Amino acid sequence: MYIIIVGGGNVGYYLSKTLASAGHEVLLLEKDRSRYRNLSEELGEMVMQGDGCQADLQQEAGFGRADVVVAVSGSDDDNLVVCQMAKMEFNVPRTITRVNSPNNESLFRKLGIDATVSATKIIYNLIEQEVGGGEVIPLAALNRGNIEIIDVEISTKSPVLHHEIKSLSLPPDALIISIIRDEHAILPTAETRFEAGDSVIALVNAEHEHALRDVFAEG
Repeated sequence: MYIIIVGGGNVGYYLSKTLASAGHEVLLLEKDRSRYRNLSEELGEMVMQGDGCQADLQQEAGFGRADVVVAVSGSDDDNLVVCQMAKMEFNVPRTITRVNSPNNESLFRKLGIDATVSATKIIYNLIEQEVGGGEVIPLAALNRGNIEIIDVEISTKSPVLHHEIKSLSLPPDALIISIIRDEHAILPTAETRFEAGDSVIALVNAEHEHALRDVFAEG
């Protein structure tokens, strides 16, 4: 199969390597030039630099003959655009997208995306928070408390890159509970530094969700 992956973060990088090792023809699109150079040193011609949302680049990348298009960038808006264009303009048989905000998952399906993957939802379904005495707080309690679990990917232009967690000005009651790095989950400390490609999992009151995302967003 010919598989195009849009987004060269850790997810896109490891997915490309895994699919290529399984014998598939793979092309990874990454718009950040610095990240592209790092990827191309290892993956060579498997990587193309450019914005996967642009029709001319999609044409050049061969969307018209792709069997699958996978969008795994850190932006839900970009992922949706990529998959919709793949379907509507190039008749790609199957589109798969990463969903960073679980609230968008049902919308993506309604708009014709074949499959969605939410790391936040997966972790939400797996985590149990243990407290003293062996009592377990079920995750449904987070919903009743109006708590959101968010997943943010650290880009090479993120203002928190290489900063320690203790240096951040987080919204009230926000808590960073895990960092996914190189396919491994890290339980962070105050001294943990963020690296490019990290997926940060955090808890925050719903009213402060956007403020927390802004802490990690590119300027």
